[in-house]
Amino acid sequence: MILRQYYLGCLAHASYLIVDESSRRAAVVDPQRDVDGYLADAERLGCRIEYVVLTHFHADFVAGHLELRDRVGATICLGARAQAEYAFTALADGDSIALGDVRLEVLETPGHSPESISIAVYDPDADTAPYAVLTGDTLFIGDVGRPDLRAAVGWSAEDLGSLLYDSLREKLLRLPDATLVYPTHGAGSLCGKNLSTDTVSTIGVQRLYNYALQPMSREQFIAIVTADQPDTPAYFGYDAVLNAQEHQTLDQALAQQQRALSLAEVLVLQREGAQVLDTRDGADYEGAHLAGAVNVGLGGSFATWCGTLLAGDRPIVIVAAPGRELEAATRLGRIGFDNVAGHLAGGMEALDGRPDLVARIERVTAGSLAEQLASSPVPLVIDVRAPGEWEDARIEGSVNVPLSRLGERMSELPADRPLVVLCASGYRSAIAAGVLAQAGFTHVHDLVGGLAAWDSARPAPASDN
Repeated sequence: MILRQYYLGCLAHASYLIVDESSRRAAVVDPQRDVDGYLADAERLGCRIEYVVLTHFHADFVAGHLELRDRVGATICLGARAQAEYAFTALADGDSIALGDVRLEVLETPGHSPESISIAVYDPDADTAPYAVLTGDTLFIGDVGRPDLRAAVGWSAEDLGSLLYDSLREKLLRLPDATLVYPTHGAGSLCGKNLSTDTVSTIGVQRLYNYALQPMSREQFIAIVTADQPDTPAYFGYDAVLNAQEHQTLDQALAQQQRALSLAEVLVLQREGAQVLDTRDGADYEGAHLAGAVNVGLGGSFATWCGTLLAGDRPIVIVAAPGRELEAATRLGRIGFDNVAGHLAGGMEALDGRPDLVARIERVTAGSLAEQLASSPVPLVIDVRAPGEWEDARIEGSVNVPLSRLGERMSELPADRPLVVLCASGYRSAIAAGVLAQAGFTHVHDLVGGLAAWDSARPAPASDN
């Protein structure tokens, strides 16, 4: 048996290729939308991908099940409780998929979503116990799936939390301690709150160290797994629905999006309501950008922040470093943002000779900020990190406005006072500075290097009071 994990860092997403070496039959579980990697490996291994399994309708990315169906004729498999527009094979508790001698057995594990399943993998060269279990978003390394993402379709967090309690204790924790645990997400995913950077563990290790698997009542469990969950990006509900619908494939979407737009065309689209997305590094964006553009750099959690801050129903025009336009569109497509109108031909070079269209955001060093805080007018320091980060350490006098809530809290900010935004290292603050500038704030500055630079420059650590 071959069991291969594919880890997509931008979305903290893991997917799996399982191959029976004797029959050369294969299945893919929870694929990303761009499926060329699985197809290339299948060709190299001389195997055929016959099945594509979704452990549930994912909210944080659009899966590649339709792509694998259309490209290689793979049969789509979903949990028995799932309802979808496309044809699929329903898998109930105890059902199996045979890939020659390798066997995939279904465990119905509702809780993160009502249709969630886990996949126990049986290796023909091992004994009768499962070699591994692919747990989807039911069980993570160090955490469990959040049960609060299906309120829009009538499921309360308490009801799903109760189902999750049973799924963990009656299904997954009954597996042998040596069973390998392969989840669909790792640290950085918003599908849980305490995910480990590890991408594989065992049932035994999780039984000992996972906070949510310790002995507790059902009521205690529901309380602990529903508390302090991260903010949910608006696109989560959209993606969960899209994964159940028949929709265009990524290749079809990208074929329509690879249009090089002149500056004049971009300006027309911008006036008509298109969103201009500058995907360069934050420092480059702040040095010079097309006025009205916002920045989400390709070097960080690009798709998640785009899905959080951009409107899914308005066209997007990409500004990218030359040669990275397709990458940006592909990564937007991974979360179902297929509304890309094209990219600015030549990138920022298209603005040569048009200084009237160029905007900049001033960057301030830690030393300079310290001087400004000791003089007048005193800038308002806006920390756009998550509340937990701010509580751990912060600049004294700063206010916490998490980036995910900046739009809804913008009315709280003074328009006539200098603003200095910061985060941990500078990635999120560059995004925030662009959002504020686009909203009309004219005295916006970004702290170079974020809180890390401030701590390094100051003789004493940041206040935690």
